[in-house]
Amino acid sequence: MSAKKAAAVKGEDGAPQPSFEVSMKRLEAIVGDMEAGKLNLEDMIARFEEGQQLISFCTKKLNEVEKKVEMLVKRGGTVKAEPFVALDAEDEPEEKDEPEKDELF
Repeated sequence: MSAKKAAAVKGEDGAPQPSFEVSMKRLEAIVGDMEAGKLNLEDMIARFEEGQQLISFCTKKLNEVEKKVEMLVKRGGTVKAEPFVALDAEDEPEEKDEPEKDELF
């Protein structure tokens, strides 16, 4: 992804949002800083909080991509893209344990 495209990503509040790749690199850097053991308590807590926000953002992006792939695959032999509308966790349909069966009568 180019730098221009990465900067164009907007968050829910309209503020520029880093790309998934940039967020993952920052998360890796935070983990490295924390594992090094050279941070004081306040910095450790600040990095932890930032890391939690990045994890939430990256998880949301991965879930969106997964849903989009599922929609593409469910088209059977024909691949057809559809617009993706993100659902909140409470809006997602519950999955059934048993597959639906077609009844003859």
